[in-house]
Amino acid sequence: MTKLKNITFLLASLLLLTNCAKRGTITGGDKDTIAPKIINSAPENFSTNFKGTEIKINFDELIKVKNINKQLIISPPMKKQPVVIPQGSASKFISIKIIDTLQENTTYSFNFGQSITDNNEGNPYSQFKYVFSTGSYIDSLTVVGKIKDAFEQKPDNFVSIMLYDAKTFTDSTVYKETPLYVTNTLDSLKVFSLENLKEGSYKIVAMKDVSSNNIYNPTVDKIGFLDYAVTIPTSDMFELELFKEKKKFKAEKPTQESNNKLFLGYEGDFKNTKITASYNNKEVPIKVVKFPEKNKDSVQIFYPNMKMDSIQISVTNGQFSKSFSTKLKDLKESDSLKIEKKTGGILAFRDSFVIKSKTPISALDNSKITFRNKDSVVLNFTSKILDFEQEVAFDFKKEEDEKYTVEFLPGAIKDFYNKENDTLKYTVTTKQIADYGNLKINLTNVKRFPFIVELLDKDVLLYSAIATKETSIYFETIEPRLYTLRIIFDDNANNEWDTGDYLAKKQAEEIIYFPKLIDVRANWDVEQDFILD
Repeated sequence: MTKLKNITFLLASLLLLTNCAKRGTITGGDKDTIAPKIINSAPENFSTNFKGTEIKINFDELIKVKNINKQLIISPPMKKQPVVIPQGSASKFISIKIIDTLQENTTYSFNFGQSITDNNEGNPYSQFKYVFSTGSYIDSLTVVGKIKDAFEQKPDNFVSIMLYDAKTFTDSTVYKETPLYVTNTLDSLKVFSLENLKEGSYKIVAMKDVSSNNIYNPTVDKIGFLDYAVTIPTSDMFELELFKEKKKFKAEKPTQESNNKLFLGYEGDFKNTKITASYNNKEVPIKVVKFPEKNKDSVQIFYPNMKMDSIQISVTNGQFSKSFSTKLKDLKESDSLKIEKKTGGILAFRDSFVIKSKTPISALDNSKITFRNKDSVVLNFTSKILDFEQEVAFDFKKEEDEKYTVEFLPGAIKDFYNKENDTLKYTVTTKQIADYGNLKINLTNVKRFPFIVELLDKDVLLYSAIATKETSIYFETIEPRLYTLRIIFDDNANNEWDTGDYLAKKQAEEIIYFPKLIDVRANWDVEQDFILD
């Protein structure tokens, strides 16, 4: 009986414990959100008369050092980077071994950015800076400013801001020498602060330094500069606008792609390029057209179907002038006339009806082209051959909710090889006016003319207009969506944005973005004021 009572008591106790366990669970407490703390360092931070080769920084908990190659900013830059340990593994200290020869009477700063975190939760010790001087005092002057991108609405991350001695600075300095001082915006800042500076006169340069070597490489880096020296101390705030220079024009040797076509790759601006061809010292007629892929730095060169074992291509553009000889092979394939509709099934009121050809178009016979509406009424139209694009654009009066048929009879289109089209027929439709929106932009504080007004969707240019004297710009029957608006001051009136030129001391043409997205809805008339400040 006693044994049975004991068993009953034991079962009841276990049941009670189980119920209690279900009511709550053991947790690890509140999440750690506190960044690690420094206990001490040897030598102490902000030490003077520094003569050593190693710095040790001790923390109150295990820490990790991550992405140090990108986050650590040393100013002035060292030719031989110090060895920082540990990296990636947990430790309660950081050791910095200096292997470069330090300059005399110079203040050095090591900014660790976001590289130091605690081991468990990854709480960063943000912008920790270790400073020492090889002289008897710490330099304490500061220069502050901000950066912007000349073309994009947001600047790049990890932009370096550099100071050079104005007395020894020349135009070639940024290509050959590292700066006296450097800082970096890291991955989240548009502002910068260069600290622990000596009194003096400096040249200031900003750089998106792709190679992280503090040397300007115009083929890959962006640059921003002030064309005057900055005298320190100063209370001024400086703005540096970064731009990517255009590459100097350079053509590559053409390659044969078919029995009547070459590809020619190039760098730089193709706009003023002249290309000629010859065979056995006799000129060969050619057609130079755009490469079909967007943003491809290549052109297509079509040449006649004639017996040639090679062809000489001469390319000139500004100071560039070069001739290439390309051997020709029988590739058993030639490009031939092939027409396709570029316009989609719905034709917007603002747009032209466009066809595209695989070979260059040399002539149109409009008498063999007919535009009809759904009632078979023949419509008047105009046409324009776009040589470089291998396209033809047609314009006609469009009506709402209409269906149009476009017919090309044989011989309406003739290409570079005197080939003619077969019968072609396409259909397109229009939507109602109410399916589109209208936008009027009222500009004030306009500095100068001409300027370009552009509407973009996620960095894709959709609509543009050029203003020569007007300050109210209309965009009618545009697609309903959220638009980015920007104004380009077209100072050389060439109808496009021009970047800067460092050696010419030329800044990029000014761009001002409207600070918010503009919501254009179907069947809405939107009027937006824009103060150009």
